[in-house]
Amino acid sequence: MRNQRQPYRGRQEEPYKVNHKIRAREVRLVGDFVEGGNALLPLDKAIKLAQDNDLDLVEISPNVDPPVCKILDYAKFKYEQKKKQKEIKSNAAKIVLKEIRFGPNTDDHDYNFKLKHAINFLKEGAKVKAYVHFVGRSIVFKERGEMLLLKFAQALAEYGAVEQLPKMEGKRMNIFIAPKAGKK
Repeated sequence: MRNQRQPYRGRQEEPYKVNHKIRAREVRLVGDFVEGGNALLPLDKAIKLAQDNDLDLVEISPNVDPPVCKILDYAKFKYEQKKKQKEIKSNAAKIVLKEIRFGPNTDDHDYNFKLKHAINFLKEGAKVKAYVHFVGRSIVFKERGEMLLLKFAQALAEYGAVEQLPKMEGKRMNIFIAPKAGKK
């Protein structure tokens, strides 16, 4: 039996090199701690300048020659980077899909009740998937189901646009309606 090793589950490698992990002889130092905004310094001098201010020397751009470094509080810098990533993630568009179910013989009262809910969903910015579920022998009423969904889409034309016309999938006939851009 072979020795199968588990994948490495240690700490993640730091995205930036800090202080003595920087391997260049000279660095271009940018920021508030140098005159004129940037200067070319030997690595040991730059690290000493950072330590004198109780901060860290962080390699910001390693792919240039000499690498660009900045003196800052690394823990605070990492925290702010995480915060920015979280904010970007939270601002990403989240698509919500709400489903509304009909039967092929849905009455007017039920239809109107579900229509009001669909209007609210579209106003909130959610997509609506309306479907007619055919049970047993009701499958012979496909035309009724299609008429119902088209009537539903027409009633919602002010609030949303039809993404997909009525389409039969198994025992269900679906229609997708997306909210209009200005509505939220």
